[in-house]
Amino acid sequence: MIRPPAALIAITLIGAALLTGCAGPAVETARVDPVAPPAGWRMTAGAPEAPLEHGWWAAFGDPRLAELVDAALDRNLDIAQATARVREAKAQEMTARAALLPSLEAAGAAARSRSVSPFGLPTEQTAAQPAVQAAWEADLFGRLADQREAARAAWLASGAGREAVRLSVAAATASGYVTLLALDARLTVARETLAARSEALRLARRRADTGYSPRLELAQAEAEYQAAAQIIPPIEQAVARQENALKLLTGELPGPVARGAALRALATPPVPAGLPSELLRRRPDVAQAEYQLAAADSSLAAARKRFLPQVRLTRSAGAAFSTLLADPITIWSVGGSVLAPLFEGGRLRAGAEAAGAQRDQAAYGYRRAALNAFREVNDALAAVASADAQLGIVTRQRDALVETLRMATNRYRAGYSPYLEQLDAQRGLLASELALVQARADALTSRIALYQAMGGGWSAGTDAAP
Repeated sequence: MIRPPAALIAITLIGAALLTGCAGPAVETARVDPVAPPAGWRMTAGAPEAPLEHGWWAAFGDPRLAELVDAALDRNLDIAQATARVREAKAQEMTARAALLPSLEAAGAAARSRSVSPFGLPTEQTAAQPAVQAAWEADLFGRLADQREAARAAWLASGAGREAVRLSVAAATASGYVTLLALDARLTVARETLAARSEALRLARRRADTGYSPRLELAQAEAEYQAAAQIIPPIEQAVARQENALKLLTGELPGPVARGAALRALATPPVPAGLPSELLRRRPDVAQAEYQLAAADSSLAAARKRFLPQVRLTRSAGAAFSTLLADPITIWSVGGSVLAPLFEGGRLRAGAEAAGAQRDQAAYGYRRAALNAFREVNDALAAVASADAQLGIVTRQRDALVETLRMATNRYRAGYSPYLEQLDAQRGLLASELALVQARADALTSRIALYQAMGGGWSAGTDAAP
């Protein structure tokens, strides 16, 4: 085996050591204060708590909702794009890791030639020269290792980003389904109201035809009937649009969406438990920002080390075959090179400054992601408390208006009050019924937003980029 001369390697390494004085300048980076978790959550006093499971959408008790979310997680196009980005980042990490390993290449040449010898005689030969070439960059200062760490952190960041997309899609699908059920409930209220006012219109017309009541009551009943009728077309349009939106989330063509339970039959899950100190480990977007910061730190280290020399060792070995030779001739070469920047017009310094600026952006981005995580959870907890309180108020108001309409109807039929009193009660009850539907939907969607804000059961221990 042919070994490289020790003197050659020694000269190469000594040259590299002499050039270490060309190390890159220190790059000033911003000091970003860490985020200290709050002592506790707001708006949680006395609230029942439950552990947050990964499949939290099953807690609403509607199998159709669970099927829709599972279908969206399997076929959503945003998730597919995020998965492709993970694949790309993994390939880039493999490329950076391969730079630490030697390269080995095979080369070969063959020729058939006819030439004239010094004696004026024609000479023909068939020649071949196979060879194997090896090259390796000695990562003496860790630049290639830093590049590999940056690529690995970017890969993990892409994996956490995909999990954030999955959580967003699951929450959007669940919220969209609840909104669809709320539209169905509003449509049911509108149709029931229209049917009741159709009966009232029939009675008013009969009373007016017999002269028992003035034509004014008939006109009022007609106006109220049309007022209820005009509510239905916009709701039907909104139902179609919401179904199409859900189909898009599941990666399908527009069309109807099958329902499971009605809105009022959905379970209302308790508020999920969790300490503020655990939140940063339960949010994939925060993990993504943390990995991006780690990648920026490694990229900055690699940019500074580009001022240092690069040491490359090369070796080749092969043989020469020719019909003019009795035996093949062995050929080989061993070499080393040191490449150090002397003058590059500020290009390397500009690259280091750019890497430092990118590191600052990543640091501020991580702090912003952490602060936003705490804000979103507090906002969602406040929304849950507010929605629950509003639901109770609207429910009691609806019950009171039901009794009001019953008494107003009895008084009108007995001749103790004018028709306008009954109309006012009908209008109030319709508005209250629609508000109750919205309050129920808000109570459910606020919990979905809270589950999303608290990470949806994801944790930092999850393999973010398989």
